[in-house]
Amino acid sequence: MDHSTEIREFLRTRRARITPEEAGLTPHPGPRRVPGLRREEVAQLAGVSVDYYVRLERGRTQGVSRTVLDAVARALRLDDAEHSHLFDLAQPTEARPRRKRPLSPQRVHPALYQALDAISTPAMVLGRRMDVLATNRLANALYTDFQARPHAERNFLRYLFLDEAARTLYGEHWNKAAAETVATLHLYAGSHPDDPQLTDLIGELSLHDADFRSMWADHDVRAHATGTKYFHHPLVGDLAFHFVTLDVAGAPDQSLVILTPEPASPSAEALSILASWTGTAAAAAASAPAEDTRDRTG
Repeated sequence: MDHSTEIREFLRTRRARITPEEAGLTPHPGPRRVPGLRREEVAQLAGVSVDYYVRLERGRTQGVSRTVLDAVARALRLDDAEHSHLFDLAQPTEARPRRKRPLSPQRVHPALYQALDAISTPAMVLGRRMDVLATNRLANALYTDFQARPHAERNFLRYLFLDEAARTLYGEHWNKAAAETVATLHLYAGSHPDDPQLTDLIGELSLHDADFRSMWADHDVRAHATGTKYFHHPLVGDLAFHFVTLDVAGAPDQSLVILTPEPASPSAEALSILASWTGTAAAAAASAPAEDTRDRTG
């Protein structure tokens, strides 16, 4: 990814969403050529010179301090995720320099595979770039059998944007789910700017999907630890799940995502039906000898 472009577009889109009135400023007379705050207004709110802020927005971040970034974050009313993302993009002088070394392959610990199998609701392990490293039986039944896909296609964003079945599964909630997923990828991109596979993924999705191009250009960043997901499954109909995302201790850039329905709800009943059908299919498959093809490298 181009560092200068990323920080320029992130700051530009953040100031575009705040009006002078919302920031407590008196608008300058005359027509405004840009939505939201002008650069000089952000500089005024942050207490820095206009030239300094312009250099920052152009990606010239060498020598920038945490104090200045904190001031810009306050001026632009960044939330915690956006604040962290700005620091990742700008890399202030006090920050520890990054090592530009190849990322090692990700591996899922065998105990985590066993835990996945024991969870009675859909669950999966996501890695860098939202690569799908492991799933349990119910996650496969809900989404798709990621482990049966070619290794390069075991990525949740590729599934969400390039598989028509995903749009059908999410139905009217697809746009919201897709935007949130892109916002999560933006957060990852800020902390992993030298990941070549990330660059390939963004290029592929931008080439093949206009929705992704539009959402990526918004430069929204968001960390989703909990929330609710809605689906319309072709076999069991409407489903609503609470989800929680947990970092996997001792495994950098790995997270465990678990979806659970409300007890005794229609979604719980539908999930039970889906589990029984899936269990029957799994039992039939287990009756025939088969090689374990689960990829544990991620």
